[in-house]
Formats: sequence, C-alpha cells, structure tokens
Amino acid sequence: MVPPRAIWWGPLVVLAACGQRDRLLFPTENPGDGSGPITEIFKPEAPDTAVVEGDLVLVEGRATDADGVDAVHFQIGGANQSFAPLDGHGADTVTFALQLSTLGNPGGTVVVQIYAIDLLGDSGSAVTRQIRIQ
Repeated sequence: MVPPRAIWWGPLVVLAACGQRDRLLFPTENPGDGSGPITEIFKPEAPDTAVVEGDLVLVEGRATDADGVDAVHFQIGGANQSFAPLDGHGADTVTFALQLSTLGNPGGTVVVQIYAIDLLGDSGSAVTRQIRIQ
C-alpha cells in the first residue's frame, strides 16, 4: 500500500528532475572562419606594369584558404580575352598562371582582377593588376 503523501510527492520529484536534465545538442556544420580565400599575384609584382605591344604577359599567383578553395575567378578588362574559373577541388592552396596577349592593343590598358571562393561559399577580396601596353 502506498501512503497518500507519496502520491503527491512523486509527480513533484519527476517535474523537478525534468528541469535539471541536460538539453539535447545537435552538431552543426563547420561554419568556417567567415572570410574568403586570400588571393595573391606574384607576377607581375607591381600593381601597375608597362609592357611593349606584342609581348606576352604572364600573370602568376595563388589562392589559399583553410576551409578549402572551391574556385578561382578571373576577370579581364581592356582585352578581348577571358578565362574560365579554375576549379580548386577543395585544396587549401591553388596556384594559377594566365598568359595574356598584348598583340594588336597598342596604347591600351588591361585590368586583371582575380578572386577566389571557398567551399563554404565565402568570397575573398579581389587582387588587381593593371597592365599598360606601349
């Protein structure tokens, strides 16, 4: 036989225990560092470069991100050239090299902008080179 007092205290103990238990936590995906890849251009070194018309210009650099580089994008202005994005395959460092033609563009200026996007969708700042053709 259960004493009448136990009937009243039983539900109160259960309710008190419910308030003290830990809540379930579900893992979240890695949010990354919130910033996009760092893109660098090593060649040409100077932000403003002069070349002779007809010379081939090589633009070399790299994009790095601990979250993994998804793609490197190239924007070329002032020249009739374009380049498809370079797939980074999730690597933490992706190197690139572009060959620009200056033939038939005397007195022109080519502006090269390069930026990368990491696997989490964060876009990095663009790095720019201006190439003046003499």
